[in-house]
Amino acid sequence: MARKPSSTLTEVEQRLMEVLWRRGKATVAEVLDGLDATPKPAFNTVQTTLRILEQKGYVGHEEAGRAFAYHPLKDRESVSRAAVQQLVTRFFDGSAGSLAVNLLADAGLTRDDLARMERMIAEAKRR
Repeated sequence: MARKPSSTLTEVEQRLMEVLWRRGKATVAEVLDGLDATPKPAFNTVQTTLRILEQKGYVGHEEAGRAFAYHPLKDRESVSRAAVQQLVTRFFDGSAGSLAVNLLADAGLTRDDLARMERMIAEAKRR
């Protein structure tokens, strides 16, 4: 039985989206040029992955001469929030608090991180 396509981003898809979020719009060649990965994927791999991203609703395209220029349809913030929500649902039974406790237990948080979290907690208590 075929696997259901994921609505979230794979690691490779995210790397392509990072290029599009930085540039705003790019052809397949420009996305490939914007990748930091070494070795870089093949042109056809990038092209296929951009088509998959379009099917998932993450990117759109317009014709730019003989090529397509792809542009993000979803901003980075909304995509990252959806990924965090999926993480909370899958691994923490929907409890954002459990995720936060897990992060506090395992992360090497800086003083700035802790201060920001304290401000956010205080703000959440006021609501």
